[in-house]
Amino acid sequence: MANRLQKGSVAAAMAVALVGSLERLRQNAYPDPATQRKPWTIRYGSTNGVKPGDHKTVEQCKALLALELQTYASGVESCVHVPLPDARFVALTSFAYNVGLKAACGSSAVKLINQGRTAEGCKALLKWNRAVGIVFPGLTRRRQKERAFCLEGI
Repeated sequence: MANRLQKGSVAAAMAVALVGSLERLRQNAYPDPATQRKPWTIRYGSTNGVKPGDHKTVEQCKALLALELQTYASGVESCVHVPLPDARFVALTSFAYNVGLKAACGSSAVKLINQGRTAEGCKALLKWNRAVGIVFPGLTRRRQKERAFCLEGI
């Protein structure tokens, strides 16, 4: 089954724009900002197979973001069992891209949305603003933006 982030879809464009605005484009690999160690990160916050010294062109970064988001979109589709408007789907895909599918699918946000408690689930995204136990202003801003997308249409 094709997921909603197929190339050329409205949701795909929304997801790339949202994540692209939340994650800084970095063409060279760098250590995790929270730990200054592994996992190494590149592009728009990707850690998948990244090693010190890796480099990507801007074009590669954009193409790989769109491709990688499809994986997270499929994961969201598998763990969210209620219909989602595009904006909410994009918010949850962005959330999963940032925290990982296992954490996103096990989160109170997804559980509440699956129970039909959408507004509460969207608000629960705000709890995910820490890394290594420290509140990061960038994560707080990210969750506020994701919550706003999540609440769209309510």
